[in-house]
Amino acid sequence: MARPVLADLSVGAVVATGAVELDRARLVRYAGASGDFNPIHWDESFATGVGLPDVIAHGMLTMGSVVGVVADWAGDPGAVVAYQTRFTKPVPVPRDGTAVVEVSAAVGAIDADAGTVRVDLTVTHEGGKVLGRSQATVRLS
Repeated sequence: MARPVLADLSVGAVVATGAVELDRARLVRYAGASGDFNPIHWDESFATGVGLPDVIAHGMLTMGSVVGVVADWAGDPGAVVAYQTRFTKPVPVPRDGTAVVEVSAAVGAIDADAGTVRVDLTVTHEGGKVLGRSQATVRLS
């Protein structure tokens, strides 16, 4: 896939879409890699006991997974030079099956002098926004 060209972009244009599937096995692998063994991510009775709908995905796992849509579009993960988001809603992960997180990435701003584009991500699960103010800055030149 060819890398995007800054001059070809326009504010508001959707540049990428994708879906991230999260299952319990992925939660376990992420817990091992990150050291985050909070029982809300693996123990159903604990999670529901504290008012959650089920075991939930780690926020940082969700955040890190969805920016992959932008990195793929940019053609180089190193092109993503900044990334921020707010966690707005948990992503419940069923015992059997997957939680699907949908991602749409649109151009939010272009800085031709810096050679960067701000990409605004809309991130949802079952129609509800799970990340807010999710923005990545991508260097294209």
